[in-house]
Order: sequence, then structure tokens, then C-alpha cells
Amino acid sequence: MARHSGPTSPVMGWNNCVRWGSFEPPACLSCLHNAPANLVNFNLINFEMFFVLKTTSIRLNRNGSGMSLYQRAKKNSSQREGHGHLSRFSANESVVEKATDTATEIASKIRRTVHWDELESWQRDNHLIHTGYRPASGSFTVSFRSLGYVHNETVNIYTHLLPALSAIPLAFYLYKAISTRYDSATHGDVLAFGCFFAGAAFCLGMSSIYHTISNHSPAVARIGNAMDYIGIVALITGSFIPSVYYGFYCVPKFMKMYWTMILLIGAGCTIVSITPRFRTPAWRPFRAGMFISMGLSAVFPVLHGVSIFGVELMLKQIGLFWLVLQGALYIIGAIIYAARVPELWYPGGFDILGSSHQIFHMFVVMAAVAHLTGLLQAFDYRHSGLALPCL
Repeated sequence: MARHSGPTSPVMGWNNCVRWGSFEPPACLSCLHNAPANLVNFNLINFEMFFVLKTTSIRLNRNGSGMSLYQRAKKNSSQREGHGHLSRFSANESVVEKATDTATEIASKIRRTVHWDELESWQRDNHLIHTGYRPASGSFTVSFRSLGYVHNETVNIYTHLLPALSAIPLAFYLYKAISTRYDSATHGDVLAFGCFFAGAAFCLGMSSIYHTISNHSPAVARIGNAMDYIGIVALITGSFIPSVYYGFYCVPKFMKMYWTMILLIGAGCTIVSITPRFRTPAWRPFRAGMFISMGLSAVFPVLHGVSIFGVELMLKQIGLFWLVLQGALYIIGAIIYAARVPELWYPGGFDILGSSHQIFHMFVVMAAVAHLTGLLQAFDYRHSGLALPCL
């Protein structure tokens, strides 16, 4: 039987235009003049959405010529004015324009990442990072779904999320190892290591959560940001307490004195951290300086211990080398964070990987590992029989 070769109906022609994966914008634009009026309102949205999803231009509702679909269609219709097509276009032009705007609005909502210029003011922090931003979600579900695709917070999230999750099983493993390794081990050792792991897990956990939900809304971003800073305070405090415990194991009065000092400093930093002005980009250098100063407060008990016991003994009983390395890593990371390098040298070149904030995150993790290594060395020295007994 011969194949029917008659004229294609307007409905079939329009539907062929908007088939997913096979349409071409110029050909489909001609359909605007042949499609039944009652189909334009719905199907044009489909057409525009398909065009939006297939283009990689920032101007999602524009074709290669730089003209919007509405402008292109109107131009084509003007050219056909002498052929009686203008009246049909005039009847549908308001529908076409409305459908185009609606489709563009819908497409913008489903885009996963946006440019710096498209961010809301409360989302802007580092203008040297140009792309890869998540649009404001207004939904915890949507924000947490971003864990499944790449954006400019992905590295920040996972560099702290994975260590935070690892800290919990590692803490239980070390608890069993510490409690049975030496007969002289006490609950004090368990509590000392517990302070470290609690501070580290809280810091890394709050950091990863904040970077996940930071695109939710201004209120949620402010709360998350404050918790992120409080987490840093918790990490420094949780690291300080066990080091002082082993450094002044035989001098309880100094141990308690330095514990009081770090707790007061930590409380002050916490109060500053929840102050709204402190969380603005203008205060970025001050934030870095405050945490550097808090970290450097460990210098006082270390110098005090050296004056009492000497450098050689402090290297063993407090893990001095690892403490110095930890401090150096914190300082280097904070300087990189405050200076915004390397993106300062090549704006837009480190949007997804290698930005200053990401480097700072990795330095924080390395510093925590260095501190834990020093604590294990101090624990072994205290309970292996090498340390002098307390008088």
C-alpha cells in the first residue's frame, strides 16, 4: 500500500516540532504560524523548555542569533505580513510572550548552578569565585540533594564530612585500645581523648552541614555560619584540654589554670561568633586573626612547660613536635583563607577545585591529624614506664 503523502495536520506538525531531542529552533519557529491557537499556550512551553534545556548559554531563553524566541517569531511574522500571516501572529503573540517568560522562569528554578552575578546579595561572599553557585533553595531537601552533584561547595562539604564521619568509629576503636593497652591507663585518659574527638567531630560536622545548607535562606545561612565558627572554637578547645592534661600531668594546679584560660577564651570567641556583624565578608581578616590568636594561646602552657621540664622532656610528654606542626598548619591555612589565594591570582580559575576555602579545610584536617598523633605519643610516654613518676 502506498504511503500517504498528504499534507501534515497542524497538530501533527507542531508535535513533531517539539519532539525531545530532534527539534531545531528555526524550523519550529515556523510552527507558531501553523499551530492551532488552543495548542500554542501549552505546547510552546514545552518547546521553550526543550530549547532551554539543550542550550548552554547563560541566557537560556535566547537562540544563537541573540534574539529571544518571541523576537524571532515576531520578525518572521513581519516578513510574512504581505501573505496574510500577521493576523494569526497578533492573536497569539501575547500567549507566546507569556509562555516564553514562564518557561524561562521554570528553567531558572531547575538549574543546578548559577553565576556570581545571578546570586542574591546574602549569598555573596567571595567575588573571586565566579561560577558553580547553587541558587537559593528555600528547602532543606533541595539543599541536601546538592550532595549528589558537583558545585563550588562540594569540596568544602566532603573534606570535612568524611573526616567527621570517620571520627566516630575511630574514637570507639581508640577507646578500646587505650583502656586495655596499659594497666595504668585511667578514665582521665579516656576523657582527654574524648574531648579531642568530640571537638573534632563537632567542628567538622558543623562545617559540612553549614556548607550544605548555606544556600537555603538568609536566616538559615546565618545560623549555619555561626555554628561553623563555634565548631572551630570547639576543635581548638577540645585539642587544648588533652595536651594540657599530659603536659602538666603531675602538676594539677597548672592543668586547671590553663583549662580555665582556654574555656574563657573559647566562651569569648563563641560570643563574637554569634554576632551578626562578625559574619560579614568585611570581617574576614578579623575572623582569621581571632582564630589564629586562640590557637596561639597554646604557646603559654607550652613555654611554661618547657621552663619547668625542658624541651627534651616536653617533646615526649606533650608531643611537642606535633603541636608545633599543628599550629603551623592552622596558621598557614588561616593566612591562605584570609588572603583568598590562589583565586586572587586567577579569578574564576578555582571555582570548583583549589580555592582558598577548600585549602583551608584540608589544612584544618591535617592539623587535627597532627594533634592526634602527638596525643598518642604523649599517652604512650606517660603509661609505658618511660615517664618519671609523679612526686
